[in-house]
Amino acid sequence: MKVAVHHRKGSFSDRWIEYLQEKNIPYVILNAFDNDIITQVKEHKATHFMWHFNQNYFEDMLHAKTLFRSISQIGIKTFPNEDSFWHFDDKVAQKYLLEALDVPLVKADVFYHKKEAEEYIEKTSFPKVFKLKGGAGSINVKLVRTKNQARKIVNRAFGRGFDAFDSWTVFTDTIERFWRQKTIHNFLRVLKWGFKGVFVDKQYKVFPKQRNYVYFQEFIPGLSYDIRLIVIGDKCYYLKRNTRDNDFRASGSGMLEFAPGKFNLEAVDIAFKAARELNMVCVAYDFIFDSKDQPLIVEISYGFQPYVYDQCLGFYDTGLNWNKAQVNLEYEIIDNFLNKI
Repeated sequence: MKVAVHHRKGSFSDRWIEYLQEKNIPYVILNAFDNDIITQVKEHKATHFMWHFNQNYFEDMLHAKTLFRSISQIGIKTFPNEDSFWHFDDKVAQKYLLEALDVPLVKADVFYHKKEAEEYIEKTSFPKVFKLKGGAGSINVKLVRTKNQARKIVNRAFGRGFDAFDSWTVFTDTIERFWRQKTIHNFLRVLKWGFKGVFVDKQYKVFPKQRNYVYFQEFIPGLSYDIRLIVIGDKCYYLKRNTRDNDFRASGSGMLEFAPGKFNLEAVDIAFKAARELNMVCVAYDFIFDSKDQPLIVEISYGFQPYVYDQCLGFYDTGLNWNKAQVNLEYEIIDNFLNKI
C-alpha cells in the first residue's frame, strides 16, 4: 500500500498525513494540478489517492472529478470515489439521486424552460425556498414569499442569471454572526469574509453564471434548527444547528449544539441505510423534520469544514445506540478508506 495525498493546509489532508505518519504507512504528497500528475502517481506506485477538494475553489471543481475518474480507471482507489463526488455541491443532481433511491427528502422542483417554470408558479403555493445548484453555509438560498417574487427570479434565471457567489449575503451574514457571538473567531471571519463579500475574491469571479434552470424547494414552516448527521463506516456523528434570528436558515449560523437531544432516531437509521446505497465512505446529511416529526434530507455532501466536529461528544452505532467518545473525523475517514472499504 502507498497513499498519494494532495495537501492543502486547513483541509482534511492535515490529519490524513498525521495518520499516515503515526501508522507508518508509506505515502507521498503530490500536487493534483501538476501537468504530469498521472505519470507521478504511476511512478510512485500509489495504490490510493486522496484529495479533499473544495467547492469554493473553481480550479478544484474544474479539475478534481476528471482526475479522480482517470486515476480510478487504472485501478487506484480514490477518496472521494466517483459515487461520492459526481453530485458534490450540486443540489439538482442530489434531488434526482435521492429520488431514485427512494430516500425521504424535502420535495424540490426543477425547471429548464421558462414557460414550464411560469406555469408552475401559477399552480403552486408559496412560500418556497429558491436555491442555486451550489453553495455552502446557506449562501444562494432565499425564501420566496409570493408569486411576484418567484416571477422575478424566473426572469432572471432565464435572463442574465445569478452570480455563483452571493457576495452581499456573505457580508451581511458575517456581520450578523459577529454581533450575535462576539468572539475572536467571528471577528476574524468579519475580516476575512466581510472583505471577500465587499471586494469579491478573484477565485469567485471565475465561476460561471448560474442560468437556464430554476430550483424551488418546499418550505417547511416553524423550523428552529436542523441536524447534521455524518456517517463514516459504522458510526454516525451528530450536530445540531440552530437557525438565525428571524430566519429559516440553520446552515452557516454558527449556533451549534453537540450534545444529542431528543429527536426522531429514524433519521440515523435513514442515514446509515442511505450511505450504503450511495456507496460513500463518508456522507454528511442535513436533516429537517416535518410537522409529523418525519426526517427529511435537505442535501448531502462527502466533505465539510474540518475541526468543527472535534467538539462532537460521540457517535451513534448501527443499532442506534449512543456512544461517548473523542472524535476525529479525518482519522475515521482515512481509516475506513484504507482498511474497511
